[in-house]
Amino acid sequence: MDNRPIGVFDSGLGGLTGVRELRKLLPGEDIIYFGDTGRVPYGPRGKDTIIQYTRQDIAFLLSKNVKYIMAACGTVSSTYPPQEAKQLPVPFCGVVGATARAATYATQNRRVGVMGTPATIRSGSYEVLLRQLIPGVEITKQACPMLVPLVENGYIQDGNPVAMLLLEEYLAPMQKAQVDTLILGCTHYPLLKGMISKIMGPNVSLIDPGKVTAEALKRDLSEKGLLAKRTQGQAQYYVSDDPDGFISVADLFLGEYRGGPVKQIAIEKY
Repeated sequence: MDNRPIGVFDSGLGGLTGVRELRKLLPGEDIIYFGDTGRVPYGPRGKDTIIQYTRQDIAFLLSKNVKYIMAACGTVSSTYPPQEAKQLPVPFCGVVGATARAATYATQNRRVGVMGTPATIRSGSYEVLLRQLIPGVEITKQACPMLVPLVENGYIQDGNPVAMLLLEEYLAPMQKAQVDTLILGCTHYPLLKGMISKIMGPNVSLIDPGKVTAEALKRDLSEKGLLAKRTQGQAQYYVSDDPDGFISVADLFLGEYRGGPVKQIAIEKY
């Protein structure tokens, strides 16, 4: 048993979908979340910059004595070197591995779509794993650079005309390829799940990275003997920009699990 908190981070608000799932699955765990709202989005940035930001985000969480780190960010998970992650003093997981495995179980026709930030798509991380896991898989990829800013600014109401216009354009290649499984390769995208499902139709399985990664993290904590011995945990939130903007949108991500103190930090110091 280990009562230290779980650390979760993302470039902004999207990782809160992972926090919501963790609080649902592991109600006894304390969670410390860092959203790099001052430097969001990570997706369009170069590899070296993303790695630099990731190291600072991890250093901050380690300063909070976390027992496990979850990179609830498709861009980081696709870019941060696995060999470096293995050298960290606590276990680390990203969203790519669990998400790719979930797609493997879901697909019937071996046609899988991947939508993500430009950095995630550019990395080819999902493509490499899917080809290992699904012989003969046909992969359709689509970079969606406008979706993170869209979600961060609250354009997530079902049927929002701006969101629908963008999604119809981004999802057209998926429809043409007749994918039966679509990886939402960024933790922001589940907030658009209703609209994505409406466009793709009921026969396409949507893989939520926050959900499947939280499930994998729970299994790993149990196997490693790191589960907390309490019935009710708490969540604390840290951001690198004005907390007011974070608070106003965070409740939409967290739903019934909203609440908890929010503080601003200078992430460049880490």
